[in-house]
Amino acid sequence: MKLNYYFLILILGCFSCSQKHAKPPTSFNYKATKVIIIVVDGPRYSETWGDTSHQYIPHMAQDMAKEGAIFTHFYNNGFTYTNSGHTAITTGHNQQINNSGKEYPKYPSFFHYYLKKSGKERNAAWLITSKDKLEILAYTKDPEWTDKYIPSTNCGKNGLGSGYRDDLVTFNKAVEILKNDHPDLVLINFKEPDASGHVEDWQGYLKGIQDTDSYVWQLWNLIKSDSIYKDQTAFFVTNDHGRHLDGVKSGYTAHGCSCDGCRHINLYAYGPDFKKKIIQETYALQDISALVADILKLEMPHSRGKVIEALLVK
Repeated sequence: MKLNYYFLILILGCFSCSQKHAKPPTSFNYKATKVIIIVVDGPRYSETWGDTSHQYIPHMAQDMAKEGAIFTHFYNNGFTYTNSGHTAITTGHNQQINNSGKEYPKYPSFFHYYLKKSGKERNAAWLITSKDKLEILAYTKDPEWTDKYIPSTNCGKNGLGSGYRDDLVTFNKAVEILKNDHPDLVLINFKEPDASGHVEDWQGYLKGIQDTDSYVWQLWNLIKSDSIYKDQTAFFVTNDHGRHLDGVKSGYTAHGCSCDGCRHINLYAYGPDFKKKIIQETYALQDISALVADILKLEMPHSRGKVIEALLVK
């Protein structure tokens, strides 16, 4: 009898845990109907917003900051690798996923939920990435979602397994897709400065931060001037992970541990529903999925994220 009692408690506890994250959308009346997320791969906070001179992110610091929100305590609190970080953004779940592109996310993403809910064609949602391996984000291991509601993709040289491409190619492709398709939901990945960091090219690493700052700024201006996106778009810029602090393992050339250099990352947010200020409350990557779901009125039962309410103008 005692064994059955504890078994029942265990089952109820598991059911409760699985249900408590099935959060319905809030009642906040968003003006935004479209979402664009840009992931700048792998800079340390110390070379971006943590550097008070902001010398490597002049456009974001001088042109964009005053019109959006800057988060000073934003983190990857899961696995500090590329595919894990991106999976946290799109599914709201910290998954220890294979980093080579040989494993799909365990749970469906906001791409899947949005395409199902909206009933729109694939080109309403786009995944545009310099790293080919990130095409995994268009899929999931969940058998209920296999080969269903897959977003349009343009990843690497020619899809999964084809190799990385230059960020300028990704930028030009993103501009083309945004202008031609005007998708509702987009994630864009730039491989720099991560790629230069891994080959121990410090100057290339810094140039990668500067180049992506320019690409981000140009995309931000496109959104602000385009008649379909203007005043209707939630625009985010973040990172999938940082890099080791100086003195930790190999320093800036790698990442993957729990040091503050790997965990402390950036979040910039711009949109008609967002405050224009520095936000010091602590949030994490998976919270982006919760906010995106809230904006698009989706239910993502597996997301462990929380809506970033400190950002919202109420």
